[in-house]
Amino acid sequence: MSAEDQTALAEDEREDYYAAETDRVLKELNTDPENGLSTEEARRRLEAYGPNELESEGGVHPLKILLRQFTEILVIVLIAASIVSGAIGEIVDSIVIMAIVILNAILGFVQEYRAEQAVEALRKMASPTATVLRDGRQVEVPSSEVVPGDILILETGDKIAADARVLEAYNLETDEALLTGESLPVSKGPSVCPIDTPLAERTAMVFMGTHVTYGRGRAVVTNTGMRTQMGLIAEQVQAPDATATSLERKLQVLAKWLLAVVCGLCAIIFLIGWLWRGGDPLQLFMTVVALAVAAIPEGLPAVVTLSLALSVRRMAQRNAIVKRLSAAEALGSTTVICSDKTGTMTANEMAVVRIWADGKEYEVESRGYAPEGNVLDDGKPITADDSTVMELIARISALCNDSTLVQDDDWTITGDPTEGALLPLARKLGVNENELRDSMPRVHEIAFDSERKRMTTLHEQNGSIFVATKGAAEVVLERCSHIQTEDGPRELSAEEARQIADVGSSMADDALRVLALAWREMDPDQVGEACDADVVETDLVFAGLVGMIDPARPEVAQSIEECHSAGVQVKMVTGDHARTAAAIAREINLISDDADRVVDGVELDEMSDEELRREVDRIAVFARMAPDHKVRILEALQSRGHIVGMTGDGINDAPALKRSDIGVGMAKKGTDVTREVSDIVLADDNFASIVAAVEEGRVVYDNIRKFTRFLLSANFGELLIISIAVLLGWPLPLVPLQILWVNLVTDGLPALALGVTKGEPDIMHRPPRDPEENMLRDMLPYLVVVAVLCAAGALGGFVWEMAAQGVGYNEMLQLATGGHGAAVEMTQAQEHALKMARTVALTQLVLFELFLVFNCQSDRQSFRQIGFRNPQLFGAVVISLALHAVLLYIPAVREMFHLGALELDDWGRILLLALPGLFISPRVLVRHHGEAKSNGQQAA
Repeated sequence: MSAEDQTALAEDEREDYYAAETDRVLKELNTDPENGLSTEEARRRLEAYGPNELESEGGVHPLKILLRQFTEILVIVLIAASIVSGAIGEIVDSIVIMAIVILNAILGFVQEYRAEQAVEALRKMASPTATVLRDGRQVEVPSSEVVPGDILILETGDKIAADARVLEAYNLETDEALLTGESLPVSKGPSVCPIDTPLAERTAMVFMGTHVTYGRGRAVVTNTGMRTQMGLIAEQVQAPDATATSLERKLQVLAKWLLAVVCGLCAIIFLIGWLWRGGDPLQLFMTVVALAVAAIPEGLPAVVTLSLALSVRRMAQRNAIVKRLSAAEALGSTTVICSDKTGTMTANEMAVVRIWADGKEYEVESRGYAPEGNVLDDGKPITADDSTVMELIARISALCNDSTLVQDDDWTITGDPTEGALLPLARKLGVNENELRDSMPRVHEIAFDSERKRMTTLHEQNGSIFVATKGAAEVVLERCSHIQTEDGPRELSAEEARQIADVGSSMADDALRVLALAWREMDPDQVGEACDADVVETDLVFAGLVGMIDPARPEVAQSIEECHSAGVQVKMVTGDHARTAAAIAREINLISDDADRVVDGVELDEMSDEELRREVDRIAVFARMAPDHKVRILEALQSRGHIVGMTGDGINDAPALKRSDIGVGMAKKGTDVTREVSDIVLADDNFASIVAAVEEGRVVYDNIRKFTRFLLSANFGELLIISIAVLLGWPLPLVPLQILWVNLVTDGLPALALGVTKGEPDIMHRPPRDPEENMLRDMLPYLVVVAVLCAAGALGGFVWEMAAQGVGYNEMLQLATGGHGAAVEMTQAQEHALKMARTVALTQLVLFELFLVFNCQSDRQSFRQIGFRNPQLFGAVVISLALHAVLLYIPAVREMFHLGALELDDWGRILLLALPGLFISPRVLVRHHGEAKSNGQQAA
């Protein structure tokens, strides 16, 4: 790009085109409004400015996903343990540990790669083509080839290819919900806007990614690609995401803690054995390797990954696509959900919800554009067949309308959303607009514009002309001389006109968009060729008022109630007007009339960061919010210790989703950028699916906590066994390969079964846990008690069996080993005694832990209270016992693990020493500090 081009580009980026006259804009962009750019000039500008595309990070490369599986500290420790084991000749140990690492990586890779593919399948082109003026002719070009200075030709239904300054507009309206959060179409025109006009109110501009809902116009392209408003937001979300979920942080803390314990104990044991006891350094090194193997829960990464993967599958069945495994748990720890309104809490589909006619008010059941539900008169359904007034309202709604109702997978409309909302109303009243339009063809129309604020159509009807008018209530009412009743039209009194005006104002106060409907009949001769509005739109018969809104999804109120029951705050953060947002919030019971604050963007700008931090918990609705406002709200909540889930579908939501603890995007109506930065994507765009995901997240964290407690208690016991034996100068009661057997097989299967335990009945009635909860600290008393009982049983069984084999205590001390070989040459009888003692210690450890696992089904209840609630766990224990029996009684396998065959009296001693595992209740020993603090947060 030349220096001249770079200067022009910089000037273009700085220019507030909405605040400049069109002549000045055209001059600065050096373009002709009648002929557009020449083909050669467009090519030159394309080279200078680059393609009109958003730079995208795209999907994550499969290799990056795979490498990510090896970055966790615990996995790195396992890799190091495998390398060290291989270096000292423990080949089997090395292979087994590395196999676990690889299995864990494969599981994580497969799940995350599938999620990336699912999200990638949702990507669509923002605007494949655009109509522009080139060389004085209208041509269709790929949207990527649109350049600054191009003249865009805008028609109803077009998706706008770039940011552009409006040059001319004929009833031009655009839907900007995905960019600004505004639920209603925005009227556009060439009039200059003040320099400080907010983005959502810049009526002189049209923006990339939005679409034309009504009318037509022309606009000159001012910015393309990453220099558009959508591009500016996309740039914000392409910064590296350093946010780790609470589970990732806890596992990192656990890994660091284990690493410190392992290194510290290994160093202490090595120094004591070498300096105090004068042991052989190589044998001592092999001893500390055994100690390291005992301390590290080799199966934990794989069990965590499998548990999360299973949870992800369950979430997918409930319409939540999880892109990152740890995000499955993160949503369960959420203390606040900040949700966009348009398209998330609401359907992003205008619907008539209220009618006023003939002195009565009628309620309308709404399901978006779906023609389902009824018009209710005092709670009873009413149709056009039951009421002359309702028949006329249905007829006017269907005829004075340029939109169409379409059924694909869902009901949608083409055309203006406000007009579209009238078609389902007509069908609810029993009138099919297509059949009616065929029987009463349109012969003339007087189009809507922003000055007239009304639209009129004329239709043939049995030799006469039926006139249908709709528009702003005050405009239509002043042209009415009569009012429709069930007994027919009668003269409209001044008092009735004031009553109608008051009703319209009341509807508007409830954030409804109000239209008045009216009609008359004329002779064809009265209409004339010119179809003069002053002639046609006079002496109208007032039919009624209809109030419409982008309605709340019917299931949202129940979902919010469930969130509150679970101690999760819900906040509406929207770009829409405060009055509209408050009306929806009241409808879904998010706020009441006498509680909770509603804050708009202007008020938020006046608040300092400290003021916002103090007040943020008391504010339920944030309206007229810009993207930077949403980030401020997010940061204020996070500064108070909240775990924040942020939902949204629009490009305006993307920066906040990127920075949130858990970003939830929408699959159907969400933008590519929003889906790309989200951790979870809702396949059905339904806020209610979030509650299901929160519940599933809580279940998976509960289960991770359960099997972590189980695996760590087992490892604490093994660590204590090895440490005591080394400090007392005993032979090792367990060698590394035997410890691996316990950690991976007899512990691994039950731990995995714990990971699929169903949620406890009260899981959605507990407050969210404290984000700073220390999992290890809370379960430490339990781990200590279990470790002591486990070590006492295993060491007791070891000494008992040595004595039973005729080896006394002093003789046992002489047999101390560093690895598999003895420090002194042993007799055959001594080798047999040591082998049998290790067999007893190993089997006692296995049985103790298999008994213990039944007490890990809950943190709040003991095995005696819940019994065999988890059938998978019972099955896993049976399989583990069977595998251990294979280990003991198949000679080739038994010899590989350096074990002996147990006799009946050995089993008696083992069962006696293992039984305490069945009676260790977690109710007293496991604490729940996190919930207490969270209660405090909610009270704040």
